[in-house]
Amino acid sequence: MGRDDFLRGLTEVIPAFGVSSEDLQACVRGGILPASDGCTRLVATATNLISQLHSSKVTSLLSVMLEGPPGTGKTALAAQLALDSKSAFCKLVSPNSMIGMGEHSKAQLIAKTFDDAHKSPMSLIVLDDLERLLEYVRIGPRFSNVVLQTLLVCVKKAPKVGHKLVVIGTSSSASVLEQLELLDVFNVSLHVPPLTPTEATAALGQLGVPNVADVAGVLAGVREPIPMKKLLLVAEMSLDASGRIDDARFAATLQEAGIL
Repeated sequence: MGRDDFLRGLTEVIPAFGVSSEDLQACVRGGILPASDGCTRLVATATNLISQLHSSKVTSLLSVMLEGPPGTGKTALAAQLALDSKSAFCKLVSPNSMIGMGEHSKAQLIAKTFDDAHKSPMSLIVLDDLERLLEYVRIGPRFSNVVLQTLLVCVKKAPKVGHKLVVIGTSSSASVLEQLELLDVFNVSLHVPPLTPTEATAALGQLGVPNVADVAGVLAGVREPIPMKKLLLVAEMSLDASGRIDDARFAATLQEAGIL
């Protein structure tokens, strides 16, 4: 084993502590589109709160809930805020990485993530899709009380003196978390709204669609708010070989997606 092998190993081995950049970057693969003033204000508010925590001599814990309808980009926003925070320890806790795990194993993994975060001077944890982490289902209703109690304790636990922690949660059902008393443990709750037809048109323009004017009339007929994920999916499915959106196909796909 030579020096070159050692240096190659440094780039290939993923550290147990640090920033889970691959997981976070996967959540913002398409980037963030500031298609609405509300989204721009939300990002600015969250960024300012994190910056204030960095400079605060009193506050050591900040917890922010990003809540809104499904598909509005909450996970992407949380991941981008995490990457921009430049925290020494930055982890994503997602139900996607817990498939097949029992509730006790989930609770232990969550608790360990928070314990590891408390060892770093500046840490950030993203708790994505909290309803799925809690295994919540409407029928019953059913949820994991073990995971719930773990979150209630961990989110409220302040780090030791000289250390700071930011917790960002995402939820598509704030009312459920309120009933479970989990919403109350977050310091700040920010609403992530879907797009209006005007904002959806602006988003397509930011994507570089050359014939936005052709589909603006179709979007004007939409009466319901449009989730960002659905808009991006419909736009991609409506592209022709030249990169332009076929307005007839766009309208049909909107209707099939339950938007038009």
